[in-house]
Amino acid sequence: MTTALTALLFGCASTNPTAKVSQFSTARSATMSTKETVGAFLGAVLKNDPATMRQLANADYIQHNPFLPTGLEPFIGMLPVLQQNGTTAENIRMFQDGNFVFMHNIWHNAKPFGADEMVSFDIIRVDDNGKVAEHWDAMTPLVKQSASGRTQTDGPVTPTDPSKTEANKALAKAMVEDVLMEKNPSKLPDYVSTGYLQHNPQINDGLTGLAEAVQYLVSQNNMFKYTKIHKVLGDGDFVLVISEGEWNGTTNAFYDLLRFENGKAVEHWDVIQPVPTTGLANTNTMFRF
Repeated sequence: MTTALTALLFGCASTNPTAKVSQFSTARSATMSTKETVGAFLGAVLKNDPATMRQLANADYIQHNPFLPTGLEPFIGMLPVLQQNGTTAENIRMFQDGNFVFMHNIWHNAKPFGADEMVSFDIIRVDDNGKVAEHWDAMTPLVKQSASGRTQTDGPVTPTDPSKTEANKALAKAMVEDVLMEKNPSKLPDYVSTGYLQHNPQINDGLTGLAEAVQYLVSQNNMFKYTKIHKVLGDGDFVLVISEGEWNGTTNAFYDLLRFENGKAVEHWDVIQPVPTTGLANTNTMFRF
């Protein structure tokens, strides 16, 4: 249960792309933006400030982390776990698509939650009344060494070209359908730049790196299979695709963050998390959007 608790708590919402969650203020205003609302809520969580949490979030707050009970009060009741472990987190990227804020985070001192350091994607929906309403996430251990020499989180953090958001979302969706869902895998070069920068720690840069990874997985009879796209969120040149699929004999949540330039994907980050089937604290699933 504590593993799931951190997944919600440490998706930071800050205009500073490398801000610590603990720096967030619980100050609140009727004129707060969606991002500011998320930041204030998460600041209140870390400061164990239930009064502010109740002001900013709905009582029927919907939780999609499978190990955490849904509803605001059960969540508030678990806050002492945070203080006991002293876990902090660092927000690397924060984007917004309508009422959804989606974030790329690193957790520090997170050994009780699976590893000393963890990487996550967190999504929080703020409703039309400005209240924090719903949360989804996926998380994986941070890897120190990677095939490309890149980390799981480095690279650009600020979105550009807001007018291209919808076009890039359409490109990302088509890329996943054609390449990862194998509708037309030969179109890979149409979607991906030859200089593609890779942040998955197991894969090298470029189209060559992708081809090598696929060849290896096929040789091991362990090629991942995407079966359904559940959500596509975008902010300018960045697009996050949330999918479901099979890998390593289990059902997984695939979170793929892509950055586009001139109609092609030029950079990729991801988190892959097996979908648990036991010990569930809610029936909301990891995917219901």
